[in-house]
Amino acid sequence: MTVRTVLTIAALTLREAARRRVLRSLAALTVVLLSLSAWGFSRIDAEFGGLTSGEARLTASLVLNLVMFGLSLIAALGTAFLAGPTMSGETESGIALAVLARPVRRSAVLLGKWLGLVVFGSGFVAVAGLAQLLIVWTTTGYWPPHPVTGLALLAGQAAALLTLGLLLSTAVSSMASGIVAVGLFGATWIAGVVGGVGQALDNDSVARVGTVSRMLLPTDGLWRGAMNSFQDPTLLTQFSEAFKGHPFLSATGLTPTYAGWAAVWVSLVLALAAVAFQRRDL
Repeated sequence: MTVRTVLTIAALTLREAARRRVLRSLAALTVVLLSLSAWGFSRIDAEFGGLTSGEARLTASLVLNLVMFGLSLIAALGTAFLAGPTMSGETESGIALAVLARPVRRSAVLLGKWLGLVVFGSGFVAVAGLAQLLIVWTTTGYWPPHPVTGLALLAGQAAALLTLGLLLSTAVSSMASGIVAVGLFGATWIAGVVGGVGQALDNDSVARVGTVSRMLLPTDGLWRGAMNSFQDPTLLTQFSEAFKGHPFLSATGLTPTYAGWAAVWVSLVLALAAVAFQRRDL
């Protein structure tokens, strides 16, 4: 497996993704979300002109995290439904057989497609996320403390989900792989909310639901780290009791240990996808 082969396939995957209809759908959804958020943020001061500086930061952080979750959901939908056709779609259509008839390793094809999709997902998060941050800064004057870290974690979330989508696409159809991946994304987020409620109520059994789900699929853990990067660091000290366990506030940032686990998880799932693709009958 040569680096040149992987990079070539990655470039072709990017070009193919740019031509798919799902990209136009992603662009339309993003424009709608950004437009609605711009209108909403511009109305905060008009509707709640009597807010103190702390209350204004709290409102901006909450709404920003809510909108960023919307962007992360759009990225999840896009990457999951792009990953499926990239592998299973080409296998079912016979394109993969034509490519692999040449002296090209299956692992190189898989890694190249994964790299292309990661670049696509990261680029979407960077452009859409930066646009959203500029909207918030222009309308409210709020700028998050760690925007680069937050956007990087959202990109990592998209990478984790598309890796799962690639693994699923080696076993089931492209549509099924996308549906299952997005379903697991949503289930993990709900489990994280349940775990947060358990922590707020000091119920270890319920809190363990969120912990276990974040280990099985790190998307929610990465999302919570991103939320902590976008929100004002003084909020939870000022409003700790009123917003304890809130689904769009994160009490702690991402630890290096968990970031390492997320990287290991992606590597393991990508390796499983390579083994499954290697054994698949084309």
